[in-house]
Amino acid sequence: MSKIYDISVKNPKGEDVSMKDYAGKVLLIVNTATGCGFTPQYEGLERLYEKYKEQGLEILDFPCNQFGNQAPGTDDEIHSFCTLKYNTSFPRFKKIDVNGDNEDPLYTFLKAEKGGVMGSKIKWNFTKFLVDREGNVVARFAPTDTPDKIDARVAALL
Repeated sequence: MSKIYDISVKNPKGEDVSMKDYAGKVLLIVNTATGCGFTPQYEGLERLYEKYKEQGLEILDFPCNQFGNQAPGTDDEIHSFCTLKYNTSFPRFKKIDVNGDNEDPLYTFLKAEKGGVMGSKIKWNFTKFLVDREGNVVARFAPTDTPDKIDARVAALL
């Protein structure tokens, strides 16, 4: 079994959620921000989720305030913004750090698996990691890679 399933993350209430809960699903893991130039990608993410959730896609949203202070709100404020402005319905988790001393263990793992062009460091909000049903990190996408652009890669794993 993949090491990703040994990791726990926190929901917006601060409760542990085991990544094992997502075993057997295709995952698109995204660090997001509500005040970013890429924030409109929430629309495309929701379209992707609606299109494929019945086939086993989960999009996991990890707000991050490390890039230009673009996710300044509380977890509740971020959730309200995303559901009201973009009508998102995929799981959102507690705000995290994706780089540095306090980076979340999930991102330590993801970056070790798929370093990307910039090395292991996350460059900006809306970096996306695609994980297959066995828990293997199969792709990393730049913030500029829109959900529509990666649709075919997601579909191929379902």
